[in-house]
Amino acid sequence: MSCIRFNTPAQRQAMRDHRPVMLTPEEAAALHPAPPVTESKLRRLRLLASDENPKIRESVASSYNTPEDLFETLAKDADEGVRACVARNEATPCDVLRSLVADPSERVRGFLALNFFVPADAMEQLADDPSETVRGLVDWKGSLANA
Repeated sequence: MSCIRFNTPAQRQAMRDHRPVMLTPEEAAALHPAPPVTESKLRRLRLLASDENPKIRESVASSYNTPEDLFETLAKDADEGVRACVARNEATPCDVLRSLVADPSERVRGFLALNFFVPADAMEQLADDPSETVRGLVDWKGSLANA
């Protein structure tokens, strides 16, 4: 007996007719909403932002629920990975993003150049960055806007 299964054209059509319907991202989000941001979640983020492990601080810097004052603190973190997470987070306030334009780390400025929520004046400064890589990322992102 063979384990190969041969479906008839009618069976194949029935499988196509009964396949699962793919949801759009908006429909999926409506079916599975994110839990509300509570005071306990904000307290937890504040606690984790002061953890000695930089990977834990990176997780706070990557959160869309991080309060503005924590973004300001994390933008000055000694660890470049934490600052890079702040730079690439779309929820980071514009003033905090502007403060990272002069960051000593090319990696941080590179992630900043890729963030679509960086203000135009900060992007102009990044266009004149000493790093060829950062300038290239600014040009690349600009080409996407013109496409």
